[in-house]
Amino acid sequence: MTFLKAFAGAAVAFLVIDAVWIAFVVKPFYDREVGSLLRESPNLAAGAAFYLLYAAGIVLLAVNPALTTASMKTAAINGAVLGAVAYGTYTVTNYAVLKQWSMSLVVSDILWGTFLTAVAAVCGYFVGRL
Repeated sequence: MTFLKAFAGAAVAFLVIDAVWIAFVVKPFYDREVGSLLRESPNLAAGAAFYLLYAAGIVLLAVNPALTTASMKTAAINGAVLGAVAYGTYTVTNYAVLKQWSMSLVVSDILWGTFLTAVAAVCGYFVGRL
């Protein structure tokens, strides 16, 4: 039951914060930087699969260790590391193979992934403790 509560907390936080970021903050930046690579409308099934898998990863790698040690700091640090590695892997690979992928995208993606995953892990931690 704890896993499901933590999963719900992390997933909802991640989805809501990321949706606001994408819709209101970063969309114009992506349109300008890599607009020709973007779909007119997103593949919702692929997006849902990402959110479900990534939320499970947050719980397994950041929230569960934090719940075991009763440490919000562990959730934040492990979440930040997971976010930096996951988003870094994605964006650095794109930078390596896509002409249009800029260093600005690399930096913003890594910073965003680090922050977002840490916040989602902390939310999952608090909901998991209920």
